[in-house]
Amino acid sequence: MSDKTIRINERIRENAENIAAALENHMMTAFAPDARKELRMFSAGEVADLLGISASFLRKLHFENKIEDVHTSAGGRRYYRATDLAAIRQRLDSAAKVPGTYLRGRRPGDKVQVLSFLNFKGGSGKTTSTIHAAQRLALKGYRILCVDIDPQASLTTLFGYRPEVDFLETGTIYDAICYEDPLPLRQVIQKTFFEGIDLAPAGLILQEFEHETPRALMNNVQPPFYSRMAMALSEVEADYDLILFDCPPQLGYLTMAALCASTGLFITVVPNMLDVASMSQFLQMSADLLDVVSNAGAEMDYDFLRFLINRLEPNDGPQQQVVAFLRNLFNKEVMTNAMLKSTAISDAGLTHQTIYEVERSQFNRNTYDRAVDSLNGVNDEIESLIQSAWGR
Repeated sequence: MSDKTIRINERIRENAENIAAALENHMMTAFAPDARKELRMFSAGEVADLLGISASFLRKLHFENKIEDVHTSAGGRRYYRATDLAAIRQRLDSAAKVPGTYLRGRRPGDKVQVLSFLNFKGGSGKTTSTIHAAQRLALKGYRILCVDIDPQASLTTLFGYRPEVDFLETGTIYDAICYEDPLPLRQVIQKTFFEGIDLAPAGLILQEFEHETPRALMNNVQPPFYSRMAMALSEVEADYDLILFDCPPQLGYLTMAALCASTGLFITVVPNMLDVASMSQFLQMSADLLDVVSNAGAEMDYDFLRFLINRLEPNDGPQQQVVAFLRNLFNKEVMTNAMLKSTAISDAGLTHQTIYEVERSQFNRNTYDRAVDSLNGVNDEIESLIQSAWGR
C-alpha cells in the first residue's frame, strides 16, 4: 500500500510501536542489564557543599572517627553514597547547638510545601526544573514526593521507568484521583533510585481524568475535581517535607487540581516575546478558571508565586531585554537566579539523566560547572522561599 493510501491510524500505530521499541532498546543500552538507574557517588567537595561545611571540617570528622568511613579510591579520594550523606547529616544535626541546622525539613507546626511547575507552552523547562529542584533538595536532606501529572510522563521516564510499559493501565496518580473506586495514594507511590525522593508516576491513562471530569461535574460527583488531588495528598503529607508537581503543558482539569493543592507556584518562561505573549494568555485563562473554582469553595492561598527564567543565554541581547522587561513588570516575583541554556543539561538528557546524576568527567568541565552553578543558584533560591514560608 502506498503512502497516499495507507490508513492514517495504521501508520500512527506503526510509528508508535517503532518508537516504543527504539526507546526500550535505548533504555536497555543505557542502563543494562536491568534497565534501572543507580545514583552515582559524590566527591568530598560536593558533600561538603551540600552539608554547608568546609572540606577540611569534613576531613576532620573522618580523622576523629566522628563519622563512618566511606568508599576510598586507590588514590585516597573519598566518595560518598547518598545514604552516607544522609547519615552524616543526621550525625551533625544531633551534635549541633541549634537543632535543625543540618536537617532543614519540616518541624512541628510546619505545613507541607506543595510546589507546582507549570506553563501553557511545551518546551519551557517544567520537567527539567522539577527534577533538578527535587534532586538538589533531596541531597540537602528534604523528604520529597514528586507527582507527575503530565500524561506524556517525562518526569516518570527520567526516574528510570518506562510508563508505556510499567504504567500503561494502572499504577499512576490517576488511580488515586479517579472518580470510581480510587486507591489510597500510598499504593501508587514508587520508591526511586534517588535517595530521599518518592514518585507518584504518570502515564497515558491520566488523560482519562480530563475526559471523565465533565461528566462528573454534570452528575455532581463528590469530591469535585479540584479537591481530589489535595485529598489524595493529605493521606501521605506527613511523610514528606515537599511535594512537587510536574504539570502538563495545558490548562486542564489535572493542572487545576494541582493548583488547588499547591502552596507555591513556579511559572517557567523562556525569555523571548512569543513565549511571553503565550504566558500572558496562560495567566489570563488561569485567573478566569481559578475564579470559578474559588467561588465553588476551593482554597486559593499561596505562600509565593515566582517566574523562573529558563534556557537563558546570557550573551543574547534580545533575551536580556525580555528579562529586563519581565523584571520591570513583575519585580521580585521574577526569581533572581535563572536557569541557563546548557549543552551539558541537554547532553545529560540523551541518557535520561540530569546534571546531578552525571559525572563531571563526562563533560567539558567549564560547561558542566556553569550548568551546575546555574542550577544550584535556582534551587537554593527555591529552598530559601520554602524556609521563609516556614517562618525561618
